[in-house]
Amino acid sequence: MAEVRVEHLVKKYGAARALDDVTLDFPDGGFFGLLGPSGSGKTTLLRAIAGFVLPESGRVFIDGEPVENTPVEKRGIGMVFQNYALFPNMTVAENVAFGLAVRKIADADKKRRVAEVLELVQLGGFGARKPHQLSGGQRQRVAMARAIVTRPRVLLLDEPLSALDKALRVDMQIELKRIQREIGITTIFVTHDQEEALTLSDQIGILKDGRLVRHGPPREVYDDPRDSFTATFLGDARLFTGTVEAGGLRLADGTLVPGVTTPTIAVRPENIHLSRSEPATPCHLRAMLNQKIFGGALGTCLLDWQGEVIKAVGRDADFRTLPESGPVWVSWQPEHAMPITG
Repeated sequence: MAEVRVEHLVKKYGAARALDDVTLDFPDGGFFGLLGPSGSGKTTLLRAIAGFVLPESGRVFIDGEPVENTPVEKRGIGMVFQNYALFPNMTVAENVAFGLAVRKIADADKKRRVAEVLELVQLGGFGARKPHQLSGGQRQRVAMARAIVTRPRVLLLDEPLSALDKALRVDMQIELKRIQREIGITTIFVTHDQEEALTLSDQIGILKDGRLVRHGPPREVYDDPRDSFTATFLGDARLFTGTVEAGGLRLADGTLVPGVTTPTIAVRPENIHLSRSEPATPCHLRAMLNQKIFGGALGTCLLDWQGEVIKAVGRDADFRTLPESGPVWVSWQPEHAMPITG
């Protein structure tokens, strides 16, 4: 295991900065998720840590040692690519053993280590198969096995589950977490799936236009996003903007949200409640219910307020008592109003 740290990384492609002064710590033995829209720099950061991308400036440390001038093969990195990159003409065991063969590990030790890692990823009986004989989830496990059999100091995952369907992706999230916990390796992964990042990560970092805008434990970042981009990118949120007064935040329709000291707040859809009668909480306003969407146990309501959409997500059973359309009360508890400062 090893701690990873990047300091003031800058990577340019022409005039564009793929990485713009990024400084970030990846804790020893942790599972760190990198999130951001396309072009935000998350994969560039991953590849800079691996050594596939050379930044114009900045430093990369692995276990306290600077490695920006160290070649890829000597950094102690294991990497799983989005397309798995398995050799189709090799068996599962041969694919997993490839890195050991390059390192000229003795045959007996190589065979033992391949068997151990295949058991770890629950593919103990699959060593003789070819990749085309495996499911997508099984191929992903082979790629994981190949990455960790060399006992790297750091494991990098570039959207490893994006090629899987939703049900299999959820199952593989559980498997990834189990494997990472068992081997205890520092793991950094890139994903476009916010739910995946929240599920797997001990820490997350959110990038936008090459800059790190927020990082920390998933729940902390979700509950206290601080800036409007993080609030609306990580999950969903309704932004309310108004004028700060002595008593709170005055919204466009005249509603006063008490206790607020910033001109913008964000409220998550799951924290928005709807009712026919005026609620007791001081944080409430009147809106027009336009649509109810059935989604199984959970439902979604879309409302119009001042020409803007408010989304509420909750138990479908609770929404059944509401009219199909018409005026309703929208409310939230004061502690669910997240202050936005950037």
